[in-house]
Amino acid sequence: MRSLFDSLRRLRFRRGPQRLVGGISGGLADAFGVNVWLVRVLVLASFLLPVLGLGAYLIAWALLPWQDGSIPLERVLPD
Repeated sequence: MRSLFDSLRRLRFRRGPQRLVGGISGGLADAFGVNVWLVRVLVLASFLLPVLGLGAYLIAWALLPWQDGSIPLERVLPD
């Protein structure tokens, strides 16, 4: 599991500092250089898709690192 978390950190994708809930939209907006509100609207629209939108968001929330590099799923799993 350690190598998975290390590879996620090497992606250089971080949750954005402009966060309302989990920072996923802020991170996507930073990565692609678009307005954070546009990404938030698109993410909310994806929630209309059965299971796919919310499921993808929850997976991203569990696996994507915060600005300091910590990953929520890594903190929950034992060493």
